[in-house]
Amino acid sequence: MNLTIPFPDRVHAGRALAERLASEGPWDDALVLALPRGGVPVAYEAASRLGLELDVLLVRKLGLPGHAELAMGAIASGAVRVMNEDIVHYAHVTTATVDAVAERELQELQRRERVYRGERPPPSVRGRPVILIDDGLATGATMRAAIEAAKLLGAAQVIVAVPVGALDTVERLRRQADRVICLFSPQDLVAIGYWYQDFGQTSDREVQELLRQAWSANRTNNDGERQA
Repeated sequence: MNLTIPFPDRVHAGRALAERLASEGPWDDALVLALPRGGVPVAYEAASRLGLELDVLLVRKLGLPGHAELAMGAIASGAVRVMNEDIVHYAHVTTATVDAVAERELQELQRRERVYRGERPPPSVRGRPVILIDDGLATGATMRAAIEAAKLLGAAQVIVAVPVGALDTVERLRRQADRVICLFSPQDLVAIGYWYQDFGQTSDREVQELLRQAWSANRTNNDGERQA
C-alpha cells in the first residue's frame, strides 16, 4: 500500500483504508457504519470501493466543561453512554454536570438523526458484520460508544477501521472490538487533524449528499440482484 502521511484529505484516507480492508476481507454482507460528520467521507470511499452498504451511527462526544475538545465520555444512538472515568475523576466532574452535557448532546444527536436520515429507517444490523469508520481516533470515547451501540443492535462482529489513531487508544479498542484496522498508529498523535493536509470541517450538507449517493447506489444494486 502506498500511504501518504499526512493524508491529503478524508477522501484519500478512505481510499487507502478501502485498500487495506480489501486485503483483509472478504466482507460478505458487511455493513459500513460511519461516525458523522468527519467519518462519512472516509467511509463513503471505503464502502463504495468495496461494494458495501453504507449508513451512519450517530455518536456525540461529551466534552469536558472548559475543555470541550477533551472527551470525558460519549453517547450513541440507542441510549448508549460510555465515560472516560479517569478524566471524570481527575477533573472532579459531578454527576449533574455529566448529565447536563449529555442532555445537550442528546438533543444534537437527535437533530442529526432527523437531518441525515429523514424518514428513512435505520439499517438492519442484527447478525451482520459491522465496520465502524471514523477519520481518526484520539481518546476513542466516541468509538467506544459506537462499539457498544453496534453490539446492542446485534452485530455479529464489530470491526473498527480508521486511517489514524493514537497507539494506546488502538490497543484499548482491540480489547472491546472484534478487530481494529488502523493504517497509522503514532505514539504521539498530537491531534487527528495533524495527520491530514486538509482537515476542514465536514458539513451536514456534505453528509446528506454522500448518504443520498450511497443509498441510491445500494437501492440500484438490490434491484439488479432481484432482477437477476
